[in-house]
Amino acid sequence: MQIKSCDSLVNSIYTLVHQSQLPPTHHSTMHQVTIAQRNHIIYLLTKGDSAHQIEGTTGVSVSSISRICAKYCPDLAKSTGGCPRKLSPSNVQYALRLITSRKAENAVEVTKTLQGITNQPLSSKTVCRALQNTGLKAVVKKIWPFLSKQHRRERMDFAMAHIHWTVDDWKRVVYTDETKVNRLGSDGRKWVWKMPGEGLSDRLVEGTVKFAGGNLMFWGPMFWEGVGYGAKIDGRMDADLYVSILEDELQQSLEYYNKKPEDVIFQQDNDPKHKSKKAMNWLKDSGMEVMVWPPQSADLNPIEHLWVHLKARLGDYENPPSSIAELWERTQKVWNEIPASVCQNLIESMPRRVAAVAKAKGGYTKY
Repeated sequence: MQIKSCDSLVNSIYTLVHQSQLPPTHHSTMHQVTIAQRNHIIYLLTKGDSAHQIEGTTGVSVSSISRICAKYCPDLAKSTGGCPRKLSPSNVQYALRLITSRKAENAVEVTKTLQGITNQPLSSKTVCRALQNTGLKAVVKKIWPFLSKQHRRERMDFAMAHIHWTVDDWKRVVYTDETKVNRLGSDGRKWVWKMPGEGLSDRLVEGTVKFAGGNLMFWGPMFWEGVGYGAKIDGRMDADLYVSILEDELQQSLEYYNKKPEDVIFQQDNDPKHKSKKAMNWLKDSGMEVMVWPPQSADLNPIEHLWVHLKARLGDYENPPSSIAELWERTQKVWNEIPASVCQNLIESMPRRVAAVAKAKGGYTKY
């Protein structure tokens, strides 16, 4: 039933009183309420005043006001109770703009700004709840290489040059890279608010620099047919050590899968030791085609997700390795047990990765 307007409801009450000659109520407290007071109370109730507010202006007790409301205004919306909201809808919308415009990154920063606007104490938990009610959720801020304008242009050029490559084209590529494997790992996560369906952007990424070191450095190649021979890097990787890995582990991997150098396209990133004159001359002399790879493009290399798989399997061990030697033994075992299907699923994602870079105009992707 719809609530009548204030004027029409009061007029209806006047008509009801004069036509039916309502007898006075038998409650003792109601004997003190005149018809004029009652009609005024009804008017205030329909206007939205609370019983305590009406008591303050009319002098009629809250219990009497409640009985009048129950009898003459039964359809009035009842208060849900609780404390009044500290943030108005406009405050919440402003908080949302602060997050999406990158003027604030978390609830603590938003809270400080809103306290200056509302001039009242405000907790970050209150702001968190308000942001969650808008559909935002807190996610871990991704650690990702910094992308300059030049990086984005080169990534976009690569994407457009390979946008029509099929999975069969990507099967020819040998994907290579190094990774660090920690004996005892650390997270270092940062949280940020994410809109529903929001793609990866600068706001959701924490820029970092690659090759920060680790307890064990591991080099490995990935073929469509499976993983190749991996190598433990002792000491600092330089051009000489890198070429020796190409001569040994890479050559052995090609022989293991019955491939000739001209059968494959070699992929590596732009690390200085990879691009050294000695390494590039070796690759040229080997007869392998070398793919031109865009800078800061770990998201394009499916072997990055192979590292995730490797480390997840190493994490399945109940106890951490007691030494680097034991860590290396476990790494070798887990690496050699990776099924070809894992490599194939990752390589099949290449067309989607390239399309994602093109869609992001060379920017960040979900990969």
